[in-house]
Amino acid sequence: MQLKAPAIVLAARPHGENAVILRALTQEAGLVAAYVAGGQGRRLRPVVIPGNMVEADIRARSASQLPFGKVELVTSRAPWLGEPLPAAAILWVTALTATALPERNPYPSLYDALGGLLDAICHAPSARGWAPALLSYEALLLRELGYGGAKPAPADLLQTIEAMRSLGPALDRYLLADRHGDAMEARTRLIDRLSRIV
Repeated sequence: MQLKAPAIVLAARPHGENAVILRALTQEAGLVAAYVAGGQGRRLRPVVIPGNMVEADIRARSASQLPFGKVELVTSRAPWLGEPLPAAAILWVTALTATALPERNPYPSLYDALGGLLDAICHAPSARGWAPALLSYEALLLRELGYGGAKPAPADLLQTIEAMRSLGPALDRYLLADRHGDAMEARTRLIDRLSRIV
């Protein structure tokens, strides 16, 4: 495997003393995992934050080997991770995507939609601007993986929250069943925070 492409960081798990196992979404290869040396170090720690856009150089000698990766920051989402509502949204959509997608299957529409959603979360004046897009992304993810998911109609924030609540069981059953981690807990936290501003 040899891949050099823009990628959206979805997760970075510590590995050993200084490295991370990076999971990132690319347009042409889909979800890829790579060993990034120095990922816990001072230079790369701010780069491998979920939601960041990076230029990834990923190489493996064989299909059975975990690839080695190098990353350079293109767009940082770190400033928004200090804000409770945008942080909850960014952490939810990246955790959902990292957990639900199989590795090395391209989903160009999901890559484009996730990039647009992250831009909206970071630049919309309030959650009213990005919450419907987040709901649409969840439904798109269900559809792309073959589980239906009707496209939600434009709605106000209260209707969007209710639609998110009704979509939750499908996400939990079809995309996150038998998966470890706290992805649905991140979603619950996000819905609670959205409910406070209605």
